[in-house]
This record gives sequence, structure tokens and C-alpha cells, in this order.
Amino acid sequence: MQLDIFEHSRDVMLRNDVAHALERRDGAAARVAWDTLARECPVDECLASLLVLVKAVEGWGQPVFRDHDALRHARLAQQNDIEPAAQRTFGDKAATAWLDPLWRELAQRAAPLAFRADHGEEHAAPLWLRAGDWMAAAEAVKRIESWRRIPAPLAWMVQARLKGYGLQATWGMLAELAWLSPRRLDELVGHACDPPLQQLVDKFESSFDGAGDASDLAWFPAWVLTERPGLAAPMALAQPSQHSAPEKALRVMIELLGLERQGRHYDVVARRKTLRDLHASLYAAYMRAR
Repeated sequence: MQLDIFEHSRDVMLRNDVAHALERRDGAAARVAWDTLARECPVDECLASLLVLVKAVEGWGQPVFRDHDALRHARLAQQNDIEPAAQRTFGDKAATAWLDPLWRELAQRAAPLAFRADHGEEHAAPLWLRAGDWMAAAEAVKRIESWRRIPAPLAWMVQARLKGYGLQATWGMLAELAWLSPRRLDELVGHACDPPLQQLVDKFESSFDGAGDASDLAWFPAWVLTERPGLAAPMALAQPSQHSAPEKALRVMIELLGLERQGRHYDVVARRKTLRDLHASLYAAYMRAR
């Protein structure tokens, strides 16, 4: 519940005392204010949420995590307990700003932990993303060996680049993620809040005749060039991946667009056949613009 700072009844004033101390991240003052509220208004509906936040502020400044399990426990507590309590207390927008330093502290405490596939979310990079520090997230990913061949860190890097540099600068790496883990790309699009990307994905999903699930997104990079041929250059920056059919389709699309500009009709016809053999729906999307 968001607190009303304009009301002047005793219980509201006491709640606001706690909230103001929390905003200052003054753990001692927040505890005193909460104790007063609990004593004078023992059935106040905000007590439980405020106590969660008081304990979070009191716990500020802990040492680095000793292992991945300790980080997981802290991450889940922040995600499942502290974040909802902050949203109820401050409202969604103000809660995000209040929580950012807490996510930042978790990221700093997680810095010594190496990436482990069996603890995919227990790493500094996704915590930096939650804190809104895109550059720190990217640097954390770069310290993971072979990160560009592992779905989770590649997805973190794509998100960091998308937020830090924009979609135009991210297309090549986004293509790599589509081929390596279309499921991860699907999840990323869902919470990236990037309207141009979301619009393209929506159009792809409504028009592409594939399996009908997230696996179809492996074909998304090649399909994008049927809609936005001007993206051939940034798409060409995608590094070789698993040499799958969707990856080959993107390379063929880039070749086709180049051959068309050069007016090499005979070569265009030959490469169109290759594209048709790779995926009929992709070929149909390409031909609709011809």
C-alpha cells in the first residue's frame, strides 16, 4: 500500500516516519519508527511490509557471498519479499528507484562468484541488470569464459547492449542468441520494453508459419531482413554459431540483398532456391516484397 503523505492522522504520520527513514536508508531511525508504529497501531496493515524493508536497510553492508547458495537465498528474498514490500509501500516507480541500490549491493557482493550453469541466475551480471547498470552488467559478462557460446550470459549481454546502445547496435548479437537459444530470446523480448523489437516480433509471430512456439524465433533474424533489408550490415556482424539452418538462412538473405543491388539476376535465382529449400514460410515472406 502506497503511503499517503498528505494525511495527518496519527497512524498515517507514524507510517510516514518509517517510510521517510527508509528513504534515507537510516536503519536505526527506521527501526525506532517501526517500533512506535507497532506499539501504537499493532494491527496496522502496513506493519509487515514495513518490517521487511526495515530489516533490508538494517542488513546493508554485508560481506561478499561465500557461495552460490548464499547468493540464491539473498536474491530470492529480495525478489519475493523485499521487492513486493517496496512496491506496496512506495508505489511501483518509486520502489524501482529505492530497490536499485539493493540490487547493486547484491551485484557487488556476487562479484567473486564464477558463472555456473547449474546456478544460472547466481551471478553478478543479472543483478547489475536489475540495478539498471548496463555497463557493469556487460563487464561482468565479459569475465565469463566463452560467454558468447552460453545462452544465459549471451542473453545478459544482449539485454545490456539493448539498454545501453539501442537495438541498431545489438542486431548481430541478438541473431546469435536467436540461433543459440530462441527460448532465451523469447524471455528477453518479454521484459526488454523495447517497442520496435516487440513490434517486429509480434509481426513475425503472426505471419511466420513454423512450429508455433518459441523455437520459431531461431528464424527471426533472417525474417527481419524481409521487412528491414537495411539491417543487412548490422546483421552481418553476427559471429558464426552452430551453422544451423536458421543461421544459414540469414547468410543467404544477406547474400541475396547484395546480389540484388548488383543486378546479378542469375545468381539471385540460384540463391532464392537455396532460401526456399531452407524454409518455405521465410521464402514466401521474402518474395512478397519482390
